[in-house]
Parts: sequence; C-alpha cells; structure tokens
Amino acid sequence: MKRIGNRTLIFENTPVIKGYASVAGKKEYEGPLGKFFDRIIFDPYNGMETFEDAESSFQAEAVSLAIEKSGVTTDEIDYIFAGDLLNQCTGSSFGIRDFQLPFLGQYGACSTMGQGLIMSAVFTDSGAARNAVCATSSHFCAAERQYRFPLEYGSVRTPTAQWTVTGAGSCVVGRADSGVSIAAATVGKITDYQVTDPNNMGAAMAPAAADTIASFFRDTDTSPENYDLILTGDLGLVGSRSLYELLFAEGFDIKSRHNDCGLMIFDREAQDVHAGGSGCGCCATTFCSKIMNDLENGILSNILFVPTGALLSATTAEQKKTIPSIAHLIDLVSPMCS
Repeated sequence: MKRIGNRTLIFENTPVIKGYASVAGKKEYEGPLGKFFDRIIFDPYNGMETFEDAESSFQAEAVSLAIEKSGVTTDEIDYIFAGDLLNQCTGSSFGIRDFQLPFLGQYGACSTMGQGLIMSAVFTDSGAARNAVCATSSHFCAAERQYRFPLEYGSVRTPTAQWTVTGAGSCVVGRADSGVSIAAATVGKITDYQVTDPNNMGAAMAPAAADTIASFFRDTDTSPENYDLILTGDLGLVGSRSLYELLFAEGFDIKSRHNDCGLMIFDREAQDVHAGGSGCGCCATTFCSKIMNDLENGILSNILFVPTGALLSATTAEQKKTIPSIAHLIDLVSPMCS
C-alpha cells in the first residue's frame, strides 16, 4: 500500500470483494432496482418489537448472506467494520453481536459504507486481516423517529427532503486471484458550507463530494473520462446539481459519467420521495446489488464509488448548527479488466 498526492491510497496487494449482499424493504423493492436485491423484507418490523430491532436484523441478514456468498467461513474473518445512523450505532452492535467477530464500529453517517470498505481494504492489503467484513444499514421509521418526528405526527416533507432507505448492505473483502478489486481510495475531509437545513442534506453534502472527487483526480492525474461511472452516495436531485457546478468550477465535468444512489433506488415521481433516497442503507443496498453485479459481469469496467454523509445529530439540528459533511472515494475495477 502506498500513498500518493494529498490523501489517496493505492492498494498494491489488490484487495477483492469476495462476497456482497443487500437486504431491502418493500418500498425499495418497488423501485427500479428491486430485482437486484438479495432479500426483500416486506414487514417493516421484520417480526421484531421495534423498528430499531428490525434494522439490526436487516444488517445481520446482509452480513450472513455476504459471508455465505463469499465462500469463506466466519472463522476465516478477522474483523468486522460496521455502523449505522442510530444513536451510538446500536443498529450495528445489536445486529452483529451474535457473529462474535472482532468489531470496530464506524460512523460516517450515510458515507459509512465507504468508510467500512476503505478500512477493510487497508486491513487486508496490509496483512492485518485475512478477510474483513463491512456492513451498514438504515430504516426509514427508525430514522424519522430519531432525526425528525414520529410517523404518527404526520409532518409535511419539504421538496428538498429525501427518503431514508430501509435496507442493509455488506461486503466481504480479502485477497484473491480474481474478483472486483479495490484499486485505490481517497479519504474525505470534513467540509462545511454553512448549510443549516436538515431537510436539505444534498446541498450540505455536495461540497464534500466535490472536494474528495477533485482531490482524487489531482492525486492520480486522471479525469472523469477515465471512468465508466462516478457514483455518489445520496446527494439526491438537489445535491447532484450542486455537485456538477462545484466540480465544473474546479475544471472537471462529470455530468455525463455521474449517477447517484439516491436517484437510482427510487422512482422519485411515482414513489413520492421528493429529492431522492438517503440513509446508510441507500448507497449500501445500491452498491451491493446492481453496481456490484454490473462490475462482476463487465458491464462496468472501472468506477468511482463516493458515499457521502451529513454529520449532524438531532441535538445539533435543534441547536441550529451548520451541517458538516464528508465523502469518501473508492476506485473499483471489474475482474474483466484483469
């Protein structure tokens, strides 16, 4: 592993995603990506007593499926990196406790999947782990209760608001001769453009995405034309438009190469999700379904996966503080390119 430029890592031992899985809820299944998810759970409680317990069960299911698909046993996994949106990341700690794996909790808000992938790649590339698991989740009902209002309140959503995805995603990362490889990664910096509206997180996160993407291009001396797809986490409609403007000002035009998980997972008009999807589960389920499928089959050759996160809490929102944000970038290469 070597570092180039300001903050980009090049992985020399080629960590590979050996297995991946996505678990999604009913609304997500009814969207454009429904056929790509590994498991659909139609009951928002999933047989549990609370929405929070249901989210934990979603994440446990995603981890189990990813391990099963990877061909490695639980005994061959040395670490698990997981996090979520719930207070103190209890969705993860309660969800994965029965696996009895060494655990390092992660929090990057909706960028957590990217942070977990980077940590898994660093550990396996360096030899600190034979195999590592990363996972994350979110649940619409649990997130509404924590960050906004209980569903019973019936609050009106603003046009810039996004719909938290109910779902979970997980990847098993290790060294292997073939598979979708993690070639490089750029760790994000906290960016704050003084946005204070918690119902417009796309605007808050777009500057972080622009900063990380521009840094990667400069560190690697590449351009948007070198990649089939630049996939951001959940900027939604508003944030994606802002991203194009911010990067164009830096000399990069990504519009023809860009898509956003928050725009892919739902049909915005038909499903009434306003500006798109959000939540840790948004990029996790999108990436661990259609995107990984397309990479494995050579439909995509080389992509940049850029999960984004708004680093606010219910407390800071009530205190009218600004919304610091972050974005991490992972460069992934199809096995068809080997």
